Amino acid sequence: MIEASFTAFHRGGSGPPLVLLHGFTDTWRTWELVLDALQREHDVLAPTLLGHAGGPPLDGELTDASIADAVARAMDDAGFQTAHLVGNSLGGYLALQLAMRGRARSVIALAPAGGWPLGDPGFDRAQQFFREMRLALDAALPRAEWIVSMPEGRRRATEHSVTHFEHIPPELIFHQMHGAAQCPLLEPLLEMSKREGWRLERERITCPVRIVWGTADRILPWPETATRFRTEWVPDADWVVLDGIGHCPQLDIPSETAELIVEFAHQACD
Repeated sequence: MIEASFTAFHRGGSGPPLVLLHGFTDTWRTWELVLDALQREHDVLAPTLLGHAGGPPLDGELTDASIADAVARAMDDAGFQTAHLVGNSLGGYLALQLAMRGRARSVIALAPAGGWPLGDPGFDRAQQFFREMRLALDAALPRAEWIVSMPEGRRRATEHSVTHFEHIPPELIFHQMHGAAQCPLLEPLLEMSKREGWRLERERITCPVRIVWGTADRILPWPETATRFRTEWVPDADWVVLDGIGHCPQLDIPSETAELIVEFAHQACD
């Protein structure tokens, strides 16, 4: 019988500090397939974000700074004044927020959230996706172990996050289904982002930045969802576009993604 358990963080490896920030409704375990490669080169901290399954609970009102504040505290506890920051989706946006605070040696953002043009209907579509996902998970969870036991079920469970699913362990997919269903921050974050929007300040992001985006991303479609990153926030970033890859490259093509992370972090150290 598969069980879903949630922990606050993972720490391992040695070398320059590197922090991995997962996406909305996910947990730190989204990085499992790249951990071995990254830990050969880095001291890796992968926290579960504030208000996510296994992460620290939200205490008080949620603001645009709340989740980044919690990551900064986790970095402090780990002894990381600065680190190479890697983030997927919401985690990519958080990595750039932390870069604005001077906490990043470099940022590698995988399909970072927040780059919709102002007033773009894609923002509302993304919000609707997460609400519909929660309803679908509520219906699917009683059969989750059966779903992940079959290739067709694993394909259906991962169709919005990756294009290649065959190598992802069923237990990890089961964990992610339960984590998304148990994410307490889902509705508060959707409401807060609609109220406050997404804001970055170009002049305060002074570290090297690489942005990686898959052309088959179904949650934050390329290139429209990258608009503000390309035109306003980090137009001078190193851009890597992955043909036919989905929203979570760390799960979709883990070996190639780990190489993109390690290579850029090394460049930033030179």
